[in-house]
Amino acid sequence: MKKVVFTVFLCALSLLSCIVTVHAQDIAAHEAEKARLQEEIELINRRLAANKSKEKDNTQQLQLIRRKINNRQAIVNEIDAQIKSYDRSIKSTKEKIVLMEAEMDTLLVHYEHLVRIAYRNRDSRLWFAYILSGDNIMQTYRRYIYFKNLSHSLDDRAEEIKRLQNDLDAEKQSLENMRNESVKAKNARLSEINSLKKEENDGRKMEEQLKKNRRSYEKQLAQKTRQVEALNAEIRRLVEEAMREKEKQQEGGKKTSQIDYALSGEFSKNKGKIPWPTESHAVIEGFGQHYHPVFKAIPLPYNYGVNIVTDENAVVRCVFDGVVKQVIVVSGYNRCVLVQHGDYFTFYCKLGTVSVKSGQQIKAGEEIGTVDTINGDTIFHFQIWQGQTPQNPEHWLR
Repeated sequence: MKKVVFTVFLCALSLLSCIVTVHAQDIAAHEAEKARLQEEIELINRRLAANKSKEKDNTQQLQLIRRKINNRQAIVNEIDAQIKSYDRSIKSTKEKIVLMEAEMDTLLVHYEHLVRIAYRNRDSRLWFAYILSGDNIMQTYRRYIYFKNLSHSLDDRAEEIKRLQNDLDAEKQSLENMRNESVKAKNARLSEINSLKKEENDGRKMEEQLKKNRRSYEKQLAQKTRQVEALNAEIRRLVEEAMREKEKQQEGGKKTSQIDYALSGEFSKNKGKIPWPTESHAVIEGFGQHYHPVFKAIPLPYNYGVNIVTDENAVVRCVFDGVVKQVIVVSGYNRCVLVQHGDYFTFYCKLGTVSVKSGQQIKAGEEIGTVDTINGDTIFHFQIWQGQTPQNPEHWLR
């Protein structure tokens, strides 16, 4: 019966240990996501501070502030989840401690029982007399084994009690640490909420300022639309030209260019794993159709890629092995580089400097150039195409 109870104790302790470990992993994951979001906020703050004194259209500023607000709210959500994980861990650890204390009580009772037996047989002469008084050699041997096992059992139980006591002390210290961390997380939550309220207030002020300049914004939008349409038309032309080259190569039955079309399969396999082209990055406008952040009825030009805010002169790196297809200049987007990866294409725009040339073989991670600051904004534009179909880069990037 004692053995069954002890086994149940061990199973319950093992289960609770697994639960506590899972909760610890949850807490670590929330901590990592908080750190990532905070990095984005710090990047946005740098860009806002750099543009503070410049006279310019504040639409981009509002987008940055809104991105920061979203990140701040996400941090609050991560902290809320973290606090819940701490609460669950604290509860599981308390239950584990209760079981360990019950196990300790059981061990102590067993140990006391063994001590009493050993005390009654403390005189070695009585031991020998009892052993040697056996009716036959087998009974004498069994009595000898009994006393030998009794001695070992005492030593084993003493060691087990010591080990369990150390584990129990460690769990109690872990519980205290978790309680302290939970308190810190709750204080951090209050701090983040205060920052969130301030940022939301900044956003409202920016919206009011923009509402006064609708006519000016509409003129700027018309110019931006022309630039976006020119960029998209040029990209489509370059992609179509590259695909026609592939058709000619297939018709001729021999290789007529440097393009390795086997890369298409490799590129496709890496969906969701492709590295970001810039080290610091925060997407402030994603793929697809968007509307003005204040004038909700006014559509923005359709975005075939993503607009990424980054640091001044940030290095842009190639995201996958390929061949530099073209280096061009487009109004409003400065220097742009098209890289072909078999049937896939990546397009890097708004570069101030370019360190590659057309026809050059390029590896993933190699430098393409640096991001330019245009009209006070350091916004990098990035696109991915599969053949003649634009893709949402956020589905492909890590």
